[in-house]
Amino acid sequence: MSPLNPAEVRVLGSLIEKDITTPDYYPLTLNALTNACNQSSNRDPVMSLSDQDVVRGLDSLREKKLAFMFEGADSRVSKYGHRFAETFELARPGTAVMCVLMLRGPQTLGEIRGRAARMHEFPGLEEAAAELASLIARSPEPLVLKLPRQPGFKEQRYAHLLAGTVSIPAPEAGRTPEPAVIAVRAENERLARLEAEAAALRAELADLRGQLAELRKQLE
Repeated sequence: MSPLNPAEVRVLGSLIEKDITTPDYYPLTLNALTNACNQSSNRDPVMSLSDQDVVRGLDSLREKKLAFMFEGADSRVSKYGHRFAETFELARPGTAVMCVLMLRGPQTLGEIRGRAARMHEFPGLEEAAAELASLIARSPEPLVLKLPRQPGFKEQRYAHLLAGTVSIPAPEAGRTPEPAVIAVRAENERLARLEAEAAALRAELADLRGQLAELRKQLE
């Protein structure tokens, strides 16, 4: 399969996310899909795709067997969905990991686990790491790459390979980051870990609330 361009990656990632998190509104209309692609939250980078950009991305993804168009008898407009999991034979954990990498770029293990919680909750970092290892070792082509540790950063990041090789900025020879820069980066990583942990806790709380509501119904 030929590498995906940035618009195709964003369209595919948005379809996967909405399929899992808002199944009642999936498949998506073109307008809903364009809005999903251009969200200002949970997207890195934030993009501004036109309807035409999205249609071009959809057409290309359909040729690659990664998307489909649905025209139901009770629907006035065409709707669109993805075939990502079927095409790559991925279960929910791998699909969730790939989705957050498509939508938010290279991330650390903790970030991936926390941000994927809305789609699949990994019990711990070990389970998330095992899923990433599986995607890295995938044959005949890996889907994920573990990036080299960048100077001044404590943790390594992971990136998807759907768009081909990942460009890694070359370190500046002979230059060591200043202490203030290292301190800020460490603080950013700490905040990212806290954000990931908070997202996982929110997902767990929502699940517990759902279980409690179901229990109450059974007792009524």
